[in-house]
Parts: sequence; C-alpha cells; structure tokens
Amino acid sequence: MLEIRDLYKVFNAGTVNEKMALSGLNLTLEDSDFVTVIGGNGAGKSTMLNMISGVFPSDAGKILLDDIDITNMREHRRAKYLGRVFQDPMMGTAATMSIEENLAMAFRRTRRRGLAWGVKHDEKQRYREVVASLGLGLEDRMTTKVGLLSGGQRQAITLLMATLQKPKLLLLDEHTAALDPKTAAKVLELTETFIQKEKLTTLMITHNMKDALRLGNRIIMMHNGRIIFEAAGEEKEKLTVADLLKMFEKASGGEFANDRMLLT
Repeated sequence: MLEIRDLYKVFNAGTVNEKMALSGLNLTLEDSDFVTVIGGNGAGKSTMLNMISGVFPSDAGKILLDDIDITNMREHRRAKYLGRVFQDPMMGTAATMSIEENLAMAFRRTRRRGLAWGVKHDEKQRYREVVASLGLGLEDRMTTKVGLLSGGQRQAITLLMATLQKPKLLLLDEHTAALDPKTAAKVLELTETFIQKEKLTTLMITHNMKDALRLGNRIIMMHNGRIIFEAAGEEKEKLTVADLLKMFEKASGGEFANDRMLLT
C-alpha cells in the first residue's frame, strides 16, 4: 500500500543550520499494516509523515501509494488518498463550523464541489449515527461549533473525519500527546476500533513506547533520518521497553536523549 524508496530531505541546505532530516529512508507497508513509529526528537518521524502528505517536497527518492507515484503530486491532490490526525487538537477541523458541517466537509473530500445546500437532511441522520458511535454524547450537540469542544472531543471528531471515507493510508502524528492520560486512552481506544473495523493501513508516530509495543502488527525505530530497527509479529510481541532502549543504544551508539520517551 505504501512504498518509500531512498527518500532524502535536507533543510537549510548549504547553511550553518543545515539539517539532514531523512537520509535514504526505505519503508514498505502492506495492505492493512498498522505500523507504530518511535524515535528521539529530530529522528525524522514527523518529516516522514509530512513528505508522504506532500507538505515538503522530496530532494531525492520516491513515494508510491497503492502503486501510484505521488512523489511530486501536489498536497491537495494526494489528500484524497490520505487521512491524517495531528498532535494539536486544534488542527484538522474548522473551529467556527459545527460538528455536522465538519463531517460534511470530510465526507465530500473526494467529490466534486457544487452549489447544492450544505448539509442535507439524510446526511444529518447519518452523521448523528457515526458521532454516537464515539460514545461521547456529542450526537446531541451536532450544531455546536467544534472550537467549543474539549481537546479530546475535538481529536475524536478529527479521527472520525480522517476515517470517514476510508483512506488508503491513515497517518497519526502523536495524536494523543497533547491529551490528559484518561482522554488519551479513550482516543486510542477509538483509534483501534476504527482501524480494525475498516482494516486501515496505518502509520502512527508515538513517544509512548508501551503504546508502540501494544498497538499494531509492526514497530519501527528511527534515528538520524533512517530506520535502525524494526520488528513484527511474534518478535514484536516479545519485546519490552527495556529491549527497545538497549536496541536503540546499540544501533545509535548512544543513549536516548528524549526524556519524554524515557518517562513513558
């Protein structure tokens, strides 16, 4: 479903602030793979997602999505294939629009726009049903502006919007990091439910190594813009957080500099 070949990205090339963000990155995801991604700050995790999304152009390499070369495709054109949830709950939704209006935008993402009435009556009932599946009581607040929701409620709506049209690839960029533990657990529970129900191919960045080991069928570890370790299936199930720390130290030649990862 996703193939990244020898992908390179350098920021501020030729200056004192030059940073090699991705260094010959290679990664393949099969259909329905759920891959968790860990690594220290500056490892290239978010850059990888931004390259897949088209936020940054590539310096070299290829990105194939379901055998479609999207390497040089404009961001808005590849968006119809992707679903993405950001770390910041304020991103991914239109704050001044209602819940049902946000869902209507997400539902129409792959369709041609016209001058028809915004949200039709039959749509309202459909959106109410999918929002009720979140179990947050928001189905009775469909006309509430999304900007008035809590961070967890808003992130749940964003997740729903990202999966409403079953994207070819779901990108989760530390989407629970800004939430309190209880709310984060609820959003992760919803994430698992949506992914399993729709059999979504998913790439999830997280700083919580316990979540990285518990979720998904594969785990990859990044450092200095490349993958230094990956495990799947039974090998992944046997891993512990202590194992991951040792592997990182061995592969990177140093200790984890990321305090947040150590604390989790």
